[in-house]
Amino acid sequence: MVKWEKIDSNKISLEIEVPKEEVNQALEKAYYKMRGKFVIPGFRKGKAPRKIIENRYGPEVFNEEVLDMLGDPAYRDAIKETKQEPISQPEVEMVQLEKDKPLILKVNVEVKPEFELPEYKGVTIEKVKKEITNEDVDKYIDSLREQHARLVAVEEGELQEKDLAVVDFMGTVEGEPFQGGEAENYSLQIGSNTFIEGFEEQLLGATRGEKRDVKVTFPSDYYREELAGKEAVFNVEIKEIKRPQLPDMDDSFVQELQEEMSTVEEFRADVLKRLTEDLERRQKVDLESRLIEQVAEGCAVDVPVSLVNREIENLLGEFEYYLRQQGISMDQYAQMVEGGKEKLIEERRGEAQKRAKANLMLDAIIKAEGFEATEEEIDERVRELMERFKVEEGSVEETRQRFAMDGRLDMIKHEIRYRKAVDLLVDNANIVEITEEQAAEKASQVDAQTEEAADDTPPSAGGDSAVKEEEKKDKKIKEE
Repeated sequence: MVKWEKIDSNKISLEIEVPKEEVNQALEKAYYKMRGKFVIPGFRKGKAPRKIIENRYGPEVFNEEVLDMLGDPAYRDAIKETKQEPISQPEVEMVQLEKDKPLILKVNVEVKPEFELPEYKGVTIEKVKKEITNEDVDKYIDSLREQHARLVAVEEGELQEKDLAVVDFMGTVEGEPFQGGEAENYSLQIGSNTFIEGFEEQLLGATRGEKRDVKVTFPSDYYREELAGKEAVFNVEIKEIKRPQLPDMDDSFVQELQEEMSTVEEFRADVLKRLTEDLERRQKVDLESRLIEQVAEGCAVDVPVSLVNREIENLLGEFEYYLRQQGISMDQYAQMVEGGKEKLIEERRGEAQKRAKANLMLDAIIKAEGFEATEEEIDERVRELMERFKVEEGSVEETRQRFAMDGRLDMIKHEIRYRKAVDLLVDNANIVEITEEQAAEKASQVDAQTEEAADDTPPSAGGDSAVKEEEKKDKKIKEE
């Protein structure tokens, strides 16, 4: 038997009662399972009667084991009966557990909030009409040529953008050398912006063997405090100049890149096809994201803090993966950032709020439409994953069983239902195509309106008006 009530917008309290017959059976099972752990004088180990054990250790000696047997199934049945969807771990209080009496549990748990869905079919959304042009193909091919360029020494001529300069340099601050401020035969690509701002630009036009004094200022937030904000002079000698020489775009270069192709025309057609497919994928993802966000904005729902915090953890996990690719741990990065990990968390709270709200909206659509993952759809998805990860051992059914054991099968089912909800939004959307020029004009109008609204905000009448104006300017700068 279950009684329940709402104690908050997204929290419920359950009173769960398990019949005394099930309690008595569980107490007997707990006794037979645990009796070998008790040593009672006058009895061989594991042979003491249950009543003797309860008299010596107390009648509640088996309660924990009984609660493990009955509590979780009773809670799951109660949730199913009340048709609620928990989003947190339950807080369980045992009210009563005695022989010949029903087990009574009080459970508080967060659940998905109930809210009314806005109209999610027929939503109007704009899509920028874009096509891959010959210029786009040329840019892609030029980037490939640059990747396969060979460096050729320049004996005569001036240092240009993208050249590789081999240099010796010695840096001083207030006339004194500083640690890390000198190097010999250092390879510096001009335009890479790997040195302090202004350094590389001052070498443009230099010739082989020339010496130059380069004056720069270290950033105020430079990681070495003793150099931050200070002016430095570098004495630089150009030892060598190497210039990238691009390969000709001919049939032989095409065959070097793609063995299955023999002509430039074939290659250009393939590039056009791949760039078009990539553009379509990116536009599809962008349209879906904007459509989801637009519908979610119309949902009047208070997003539970626990769901927002869960999304923050997901975002930090994605960021941590990116950092690991760069060879940096999250702790190392947090130490380098002012405000540490707390700042990283707060920076992601807005995005996490949007994600959590969008997920609630999509879950509500799934429920409203009765979307389910069919056995055929699950098998198809399992096959796709087996092919992607080159799983050659075992059948689809065996892989499904492994996925079920580690929880991935439920994730696959949710992914299928989620995809159905997103496809429903897109298929029923009123998609209006606009040109890139129209999109740019609209973006410009929005920026102008934002700026006008900021300028029209009156300063406060109190003595802190200057502070408010500065805050407004800071906000405007961040938006731009």
